[in-house]
Amino acid sequence: MIRQLIVSYVLLVAVALAAFTVPVAFTLTSQLRGDTEQSVRREARTMALLLSGDAASRAALDRMVVAYAQETPGTAEVLPAARSKTATHWGDGALEVTEPAKRDGRTVGAVRITYPTSDLTRRLWRIWGFRAILALTVLAVAAVLGALVARRLTRPLRQLNDMASRFSDGDLTARTPVTGPHETQTLARTLNQAGERLDTLIASQRIFVADASHQLRTPLTALRLSLDNIADGTDDEFVREDVEQATAEVVRMSRLVNGLLVLARAEAKVTAAEPLPLKEIVDERLSVWRPAADERGVHIALSGEVADGRPLVLASPGHLEQVLDNVLSNALEVSPDGATITVRARSRGDETELSVVDEGPGMSDADKSRAFDRFWRGQGLTGRTGSGLGLAVVRQLVTDDGGTVTLRDAPGGGLSVSISLRASQRSGG
Repeated sequence: MIRQLIVSYVLLVAVALAAFTVPVAFTLTSQLRGDTEQSVRREARTMALLLSGDAASRAALDRMVVAYAQETPGTAEVLPAARSKTATHWGDGALEVTEPAKRDGRTVGAVRITYPTSDLTRRLWRIWGFRAILALTVLAVAAVLGALVARRLTRPLRQLNDMASRFSDGDLTARTPVTGPHETQTLARTLNQAGERLDTLIASQRIFVADASHQLRTPLTALRLSLDNIADGTDDEFVREDVEQATAEVVRMSRLVNGLLVLARAEAKVTAAEPLPLKEIVDERLSVWRPAADERGVHIALSGEVADGRPLVLASPGHLEQVLDNVLSNALEVSPDGATITVRARSRGDETELSVVDEGPGMSDADKSRAFDRFWRGQGLTGRTGSGLGLAVVRQLVTDDGGTVTLRDAPGGGLSVSISLRASQRSGG
């Protein structure tokens, strides 16, 4: 927008300069040519009068021709009567004026003056050059002033854009100064009020989810203890079966509450991303999950640049650990005994892609489109006790760090969870 305003301003000044300067320059050019032609014609007529006179006049003409050649850049010559015809010719580099001489109504000859126009051309170039330089100077000044005016006029819009950018990054506390014209001030006030209301609503929602989840943990723990006591105090198999089912549901509900707490924290204010060593984080989380995988005979393999320990990624502290925990938990749930879970990474320009590939049943396209919805549990994606919040938390955390999460079919079956994160400019290793 600033560029368009500057161009418009410069074009307006250029049109004004052309409208006032070019006609004046053409007028001066025409005037100079006319003055030169009149001066040369006047000299030619004077010489023609001398040519038409007596012997003394012709002697004066000879002296005048010599003096004209000495005192001016032009030359004069006497032509016979056969070539005596009035003419004016602007040739290449010279002006030719022919004036006939008549005596008693009879043409006796003619005088032709050839006047070089190099001096006139130089004067015309100076006139046009001066105006061209003046016009360029005015346009340069107009561009500078236009840039200053445009930046001043668009400053409120840039402030509104900064506020919108901070909103898109998750900072709901962003506000814009109320400056500029009346229209932009009204828009700024409206957006600030909308931001305050949105921030209040989102904060209230987060507080409610966090408080409700926190308050539910105590009764759920008490309920599970009560169910365990009932199971220990009865010998009836049917009662035990019912109690085990109820306990499983309580465990699932506890996981759901914990997932809501994690999601509420993930949706809280975004922290600044930092360069983090991907290799160290992956090794740390795999050391936690390998014992559970070993119980099932599931092998976790590293490949690509993760094994080399090279990439550094931009992520908020603690985010990548939670992401890996959720993705590895899902992969372990759906992997058959003796399967392999592969963790690999590769750099792609300014991004690093981390993939977790399992050998489970995979997902249909319809399931992939809903997998990130909250509380959605697909067949084969989570176990019976899953909360349906794992991938929702993963997407929230990765999005907060400026990355993306994609679900793809793994070669040979299974699911590949691809996490693209911004690569740090610092080199790892």
